[in-house]
Amino acid sequence: MIRLLKPLTYYEQKYGTCRYGLNKLYLMMEKQHNRGQEGAGIACVNLFAPVGEEYMFRERAEGKDAITEVFKSLTPNPSPKGRGAGACEVSSTVRGWEGAQLFMGHLRYSTTGKSGLTYVHPFLRRNNWRAKNLCLCGNFNMTNIDEVFAFLTEQGQSPRIYGDSYITLELMGHRLDREVERLFVEAKEKKELQGQEITQYIDNHVDMANVLRTTMPHFDGGYVMCGLTGSGEMFAVRDPWGIRPAFWYQDEEVMVLASERPVIQTTFDLTADDIHELLPGQSLIVRKSGERVLEQILPAQELSACSFERIYFSRGSDRDIYMERKQLGEQLTPAIMRAIDNDVTHTVFSYIPNTAEVAFYGMTDGIRRLNHDVRIEKVVWKDIKLRTFITEGAERNDLAAHVYDITYGSLQPFEDNLVIIDDSIVRGTTLKESIFKILDRLHPKKIVMVSSSPQIRYPDYYGIDMSRLEELCAFRAAIALIKERGMQHLIAETYQACKREEGRRNSEDIGFAFNHVRNIYAPFTVDEINRKIVEMLRPEGMQSPVELVYQSIEGLHHACPHHPGDWYFTGHYPTPGGIRMVNQAFVNYVEQTLKMQL
Repeated sequence: MIRLLKPLTYYEQKYGTCRYGLNKLYLMMEKQHNRGQEGAGIACVNLFAPVGEEYMFRERAEGKDAITEVFKSLTPNPSPKGRGAGACEVSSTVRGWEGAQLFMGHLRYSTTGKSGLTYVHPFLRRNNWRAKNLCLCGNFNMTNIDEVFAFLTEQGQSPRIYGDSYITLELMGHRLDREVERLFVEAKEKKELQGQEITQYIDNHVDMANVLRTTMPHFDGGYVMCGLTGSGEMFAVRDPWGIRPAFWYQDEEVMVLASERPVIQTTFDLTADDIHELLPGQSLIVRKSGERVLEQILPAQELSACSFERIYFSRGSDRDIYMERKQLGEQLTPAIMRAIDNDVTHTVFSYIPNTAEVAFYGMTDGIRRLNHDVRIEKVVWKDIKLRTFITEGAERNDLAAHVYDITYGSLQPFEDNLVIIDDSIVRGTTLKESIFKILDRLHPKKIVMVSSSPQIRYPDYYGIDMSRLEELCAFRAAIALIKERGMQHLIAETYQACKREEGRRNSEDIGFAFNHVRNIYAPFTVDEINRKIVEMLRPEGMQSPVELVYQSIEGLHHACPHHPGDWYFTGHYPTPGGIRMVNQAFVNYVEQTLKMQL
């Protein structure tokens, strides 16, 4: 988000363009652009558009080139004075994107499995009255959207789409309507204003803190929610557990906010210390006047900042994240040395591109500190072009097996171990269908597959799309061990306990809900599950021995002390909604399994 704090003519005179805000928004979006993007969208508000003229704009596009497509559509508006000096003065009072002072952009990475332009942020709620227009985007997953939907329908509303983005938009829009109506009564009855004077009074006095205080308590989940109103309010609010991150910066020219600190640093040439983090439960509001307000909307809860943001989600160019990822790699040195019997001389070290690269540097630093020379090779290459053509079924599996390629001759067959690090092992599908098969062609003496994160045992309901337990290789391994050892009663007992939790949905004791799925892992050690994962992921015909080395929970918290949110690994969900959803996921798994057996 960007809010210009000076007249547009200031930026034209200093930077030579009317599009200063748009250009900075474009840079911020490209700097936060990662592979896998499904779409992009932007919105802006022109504070000085005359009554009757368009003042709020939005453009969205799908696909990997969505950012380029969106900004290409923003062609310069014709100006009576041409495109030279004075163009900002005209456009700022007449028309279009170039007259805007508030900008908001969003990159979509699916967290629901749904796709299409309908699901690309920002979302827009239109009204003839400027103050009732609301544009919303964010980084969020809500775990209790069914309850919020019920709340809206009980009041007689009929949301068009059942999804957290649209339900959030409708609830917040409903509260914005109430705020505007409050101001209407105040302007007409207390101030005795008339006509456009009432409208101007409303536009100048909207209190977004009121709207947020009456909206956000309804939600359970991880979020940073951002928005613009037609009257010129800009806001962002962070969940009270601090699950999702947000950073902001202000000087005399601009106020900016982004979910990653390096994006702001690079775009505006700043140091890390120039930038502030939005605190849990806090909102940043920039009023129509340009005044910045930091407001505590919800009481801060026990900090559960997402550790997976540090491991994978956020880019490694952040000063602190870079050092944390290096430490995650270095901490694995003792376990790796045991796995290769301390034979560094006959071991090649590598990584799976690209997010594990920083952890790889830490891992090799750790080996060097033991006074060993480290043999480094780029063993695995990723051919991303092939992903475009992947379809379904057997054809997809065949193509997936060729997404990765190897460097032939990078190690001595049957003599050298191969240690290869990745940031995480989630489903294990890529290892089974591709990585292990191609590494086996090199005939290593042993493959040591290293994960800089602990075993991912539970879905994340606050961000990444991992809603089915059976997709996780650690869960499948635990279930396999239960069946091998004749402990099926544990599955039945866990199912019954999860079913009992369904009755807590609207009860006062929901805060005492327990993640019963943790019982599935309780009988087994990490090493037992590791060995079963290897057995399950090992392709038929593979010759090379394989050993898995995972980060420990203790190591994770040591490397990332300020981001204790670890529910992926431990099952300790910070919110009641997360606990309820994981229990429901186990119920769904058991019932679907029984249905398939019948």
